[in-house]
Amino acid sequence: MTQNTSPPEQQAPAAPPLGDVPPAAATARLIGVDLARGVAIFGMYAAHVGPDPSVGGPVGFLLELSHGRPSALFALLAGFSLVLLTGRRTPRTGRAGRQAVARVLIRSAVLLALGTALTMAHTPVDVILASYGLLFVLALPLRRLRPGTLAGLAAGSALVLPQVLYVVRYSIDGGTWAEAVTGVDPLALVSGTDGVLDLFFTGTYPVLTWMPFVLAGMAVARLDLSSTAVRVRLALTGGCLAVIGYGGSWLALHLLPDAVTAIGDAGDGSGSALSAWWSDGIGDPTHATSAWLLVASPHSETTLSVLGNGGVAIAVLAACLAAADKLPRFRRLARPVIVVGTMSLTAYVFNVVGIWALHIREVPGSPLPLLFCFAAAITLLALVWSRHFRRGPLESLIHHATGVARHVR
Repeated sequence: MTQNTSPPEQQAPAAPPLGDVPPAAATARLIGVDLARGVAIFGMYAAHVGPDPSVGGPVGFLLELSHGRPSALFALLAGFSLVLLTGRRTPRTGRAGRQAVARVLIRSAVLLALGTALTMAHTPVDVILASYGLLFVLALPLRRLRPGTLAGLAAGSALVLPQVLYVVRYSIDGGTWAEAVTGVDPLALVSGTDGVLDLFFTGTYPVLTWMPFVLAGMAVARLDLSSTAVRVRLALTGGCLAVIGYGGSWLALHLLPDAVTAIGDAGDGSGSALSAWWSDGIGDPTHATSAWLLVASPHSETTLSVLGNGGVAIAVLAACLAAADKLPRFRRLARPVIVVGTMSLTAYVFNVVGIWALHIREVPGSPLPLLFCFAAAITLLALVWSRHFRRGPLESLIHHATGVARHVR
């Protein structure tokens, strides 16, 4: 399945040049969040314009890691950004709260429109922007909840919603009602997709199984991330979730040979069913089999995959926060990655438009030099642009679009 890590424009207020920001300012600016976004951007580029992981060796291993996991990190950061926009430690109330809600809704509408437009370009990339727009709207009513409550909702949704999605997806496949719904859905008629059904159930990024990442990001944003103890607990939590998700799938696939056979028969890829505990090589299921719920491949939309990918995302975010706060020299060296992270929407759209302009018809599968060219181009653009402007090109457009929220009373 094509991995698509679309990063919607989410960033904290602009800061002075990032390389020499003192630790206290760096913590306030949450430079580590931008670093994590930058890491996810380059992971996304590897998944889209890099070679196929089947090349094997260390390069193939790294490319395999870039599938699914960066998109989970982006979804986690989307939840984080939603809380930043509506009040991080103390949710905004009154007029300020209503204006924050209006800004989020406007951003969501822009992302839905932009995602639909990119989908209509018919690139081989499964565009996630429209799903992000819907996720923001659905998560918005939960913005005032405490971190423990948000974490509980994230855990509960990760345990329940993948099973709901499994049942609904195969109900849709076996029924004619879905065609009737799609036939009157304006979004479906415009985009040529399943429209709302695609966003909720049938697409590559169904909101049912991507909501846990957003909720987890919201919970993390509520924490005191300047505390070393909090960051350590986050890293340990992420590691444990990754072990439970990927390790649980590995055990199931090695202890249940009948399940492995059923998964292999259902898969449409060339990968071994035994690798489905971490690899996308098995492809998508071609027919219903409950054994599929035991895999943890990045885009399998199972509970185990959500736990595994979510655990990696939390651990990476914790590591980026710690590195940006405690290692000034590293922060200066990582400045290009951080700057790319501050304009993640621009970087994402640049990637999709570049694939369209070059007439790339298969992702992944491009030669390694092309990946380096894409990465160098967006890095150069980000570094040059950041010297003259506070926000990235598309980030500035959305900032101005949401400016009308100041008129909300």
